[in-house]
Amino acid sequence: MQRAYRIVRAGHFDPLIVDDRVVLDQDRRHRRRIMLETLKGHHILLDLPEATRLRHGDGLVLTNGQTVLVEAADEDLHEITTPTLAGLVRIAWHLGNRHLPTQLMGNRLRIRADHVIADMAQGLGGTATPIRAPFDPEGGAYSEAGGGHDHHHHDHDHTHEHGHD
Repeated sequence: MQRAYRIVRAGHFDPLIVDDRVVLDQDRRHRRRIMLETLKGHHILLDLPEATRLRHGDGLVLTNGQTVLVEAADEDLHEITTPTLAGLVRIAWHLGNRHLPTQLMGNRLRIRADHVIADMAQGLGGTATPIRAPFDPEGGAYSEAGGGHDHHHHDHDHTHEHGHD
């Protein structure tokens, strides 16, 4: 069994020259240490110094020098659109205030399927369309830098100021 000890971020290697692939949902892409099975049926141990968020297109460097491509798995999502950019920004603000993982797609947003949030988006003038697609949400200012402020592991609905400046 090979060990994946380093990540090469998407765009910093040629994804056409990879030896294998792993397909992971959003929850399984934030790890420090986990056993993974590749599409070719090989088992590799992800063994990083600290919990790291893997993005779609990242490469895992194995101890034998091979690279395994990380791909985002299809998940049940809602894709949110609005008639105006201002409406989309307003909905994005409400999603951020609830600390919901959100994928920014230019003129649309993707969130995990959640009928309550879909109803909220519709109440704010948006359309929430159920889809099944890869989910690669923004990491946020704190999670990418490795800081200690991570809201991905709790779920609550609230309105308050954090003082993040």
